[in-house]
Amino acid sequence: MIADSTFRVVNRSRSRSNILPGIYRVILDAPELDVTCAVLLYSEASSPTKSKGGRARVTIERLRRPRKKPPARLVGNLLWLDRTQLQELHSAKLLLPVSVERRFVPNGSDPSSKGRGGNRELARIDHEDRIAKMALFLDLVKLQECIIVHKSIAPLVSETMQTKRVSRAYIYKHWSSLCRWGMHESSLYPLRHRCGAPGEARPCDPPKNEAPTRGKAGRKSTAQRIARATGVPIASIQPGMSTDWRLRILAADKQIPRPKPPMPARIKLILGSSFVATAKDVDGEVKYELGPQGSYPNAQQIRRVLMWDSSQLERLAEQTTKHHFNSQLRGLTARSWKGVPGPAHTWAIDSTIGDIYLRSSVKRAWIIGRPIVYIIVDIWSTAIMGFYICLTGPSWSTAKVAIFNACMSHSLSTRIPQFALATQLVPAPTLCYRLLCDRGEYLSAGHKHTALKLDYDVAYTPPYRGDLKGTVEVQFRIIKDEQFWFIPGAMDARRHELELRKVDPRKCTFTLKDYADYLSIAFADYNFTANRSDRMTGEMRAAGVFPSPAGLWRWGHSVGAAYQRQVFEHDLVAELLPAATARVKSDGVWHAGCMYTSNHIHELEWTTRARNFGGWNVPVHHHPGGMETIWTPSPKDHQMFEMTLTGESRASPHYSMDEWADVLAKEVMDRPAEEHARLAASIQSRRRLQEIRDNANRLTQEAIDKFDGPMPTMTEARHLEEAASLAHPMAESCPLEVPRYEAEIAHDAMMSTLLERANRDR
Repeated sequence: MIADSTFRVVNRSRSRSNILPGIYRVILDAPELDVTCAVLLYSEASSPTKSKGGRARVTIERLRRPRKKPPARLVGNLLWLDRTQLQELHSAKLLLPVSVERRFVPNGSDPSSKGRGGNRELARIDHEDRIAKMALFLDLVKLQECIIVHKSIAPLVSETMQTKRVSRAYIYKHWSSLCRWGMHESSLYPLRHRCGAPGEARPCDPPKNEAPTRGKAGRKSTAQRIARATGVPIASIQPGMSTDWRLRILAADKQIPRPKPPMPARIKLILGSSFVATAKDVDGEVKYELGPQGSYPNAQQIRRVLMWDSSQLERLAEQTTKHHFNSQLRGLTARSWKGVPGPAHTWAIDSTIGDIYLRSSVKRAWIIGRPIVYIIVDIWSTAIMGFYICLTGPSWSTAKVAIFNACMSHSLSTRIPQFALATQLVPAPTLCYRLLCDRGEYLSAGHKHTALKLDYDVAYTPPYRGDLKGTVEVQFRIIKDEQFWFIPGAMDARRHELELRKVDPRKCTFTLKDYADYLSIAFADYNFTANRSDRMTGEMRAAGVFPSPAGLWRWGHSVGAAYQRQVFEHDLVAELLPAATARVKSDGVWHAGCMYTSNHIHELEWTTRARNFGGWNVPVHHHPGGMETIWTPSPKDHQMFEMTLTGESRASPHYSMDEWADVLAKEVMDRPAEEHARLAASIQSRRRLQEIRDNANRLTQEAIDKFDGPMPTMTEARHLEEAASLAHPMAESCPLEVPRYEAEIAHDAMMSTLLERANRDR
């Protein structure tokens, strides 16, 4: 037997032991004396009851008020049991170990527990006082020594009465609690939550057709206290809370939708809904009014019902909507990587509006607005796989480009370096097994077609539950917090208290390429420096894994826990990059007003065919982040081949497609003004030519009218003109005469040679 343990003796007819059936608690076990000292807690022995005679006792149902429940029977009489008999009972399976549940002790630190803090504080003080006064009985060694020597606890009782100044009844009452619930301090905790103490409902329900028999609980009003001091007590005007009022308050409050309004407005809605007494017709409109004072609960009573009939967590849920509570206030029950076996198994993709204004790469004076940022995060390692910045969207057509950036080859990443983030990881990522996206992207027809073509699984979060993709949301918050203090023109919409939400777009300085370079460096810094010590297992520490997303990514691939697959680049281009139409002409392939060329075009002789037989359209795919490269299927093997931008094209290779579209749009907008300027200049030139012609006609006609001599031939007039030019003072510096004379000599010499040769031949 173990001290403070409990056992049960089963009542059976075959048992010859004189030990009564019931539940016992062991106080002392003395094998050397062959005895066990125990206390009988609950007796199962049947005792015959004798009728006392007389009239029948009045039942509880016939009483006006139910009688108070009697206190628990005191236990604690020491019984000296024979160990031999106990062994026999145990061998006969008539002595069974049993566990007596300890007394319920309300936890004052639990915020969901009801009751006032003052009541819990009083219980705590009383509990500590009981522990101090019953210290001799809580010392099990001293208790057993006293029982062995004196065969009783009387010496401990006397000593406690003298030192602690308590009564004998007080000691035996708490000794009974220790025997019933165990020799532990928690057995002395006062159970005030069961005795009608503060915090417990005490309704003032009147009997049928009678006045209430119980007055309003709590402190008396000021008028009652003054009247009592003068010797003329008065009754309270406001009655106590009844069960009917409580139910009506709770029913009316249930009709108020969440989130609940502030308490004053909430009380008015409850009173106007369930406690109106009269209705008046005022100009055809019904107006409800409350009854006299005392016919409805006051604000303090309503507040008490609403506060004490619900836990702290329930009151918190009433102050907000169900969606906000589930997304922002619910308890966390799992990790984001739960059910994800390793790296590259599940990727999460999401988009957000960048809290920054950008300028155009074509002309920095232009402000092009706020971009859309896509991020792809590996759930298991929390590493950022890829990202994409665009000016249109969000849509599945732009989300596909972010996936392409995460899977692009090393050769292509050298031409689009601002989005080549995944190539920094070792090994380079391939297409994932499962893509976690939003519901809108999941339901799009384009996404369904892409998933079937590239053969990857799809998962999505419930509607309006983007918080379930917490890994991506955290990355958005991190990058926005970092750029707010660093990039000019950045904003943070959450900083209301700092009055920093407003931003002047004219202060922005980053272009789309600058912002992409900034995010590329920031994400790379996160992949290699973010602390992931909480994810490190013993195997990772033994392998020397650096606690970062890139370290987890590399270790997961090294141990074979990662998901890898081979996807050809032309399949990624055909399914993920936007499609367009280009035109084959005699000098090259033209797309978006820019000329592209490649060696494969010359091998196919596209330009020669277009020059002789006319051009034609070909389908192409382009990366919206850069103008340098486009792809088109080859007519020979239907594989994608690349075409690069020529140096004579109007667009620069680092322009994005959106920025080049701005240039084309600006060109279209400026065309009317350019046509106006061109037409005005042409008209001005024609007017000046007309003036020259009219002046020449006038002077010629005047010269003809004045001339009356013989008219020289054209040859004579030409020689006269040449002589006049030689006689001019500027003739010596004029170099025109010498070339003309030498040309005539050379012409005459050539004609002479030809004539002489003709004569010889003849």
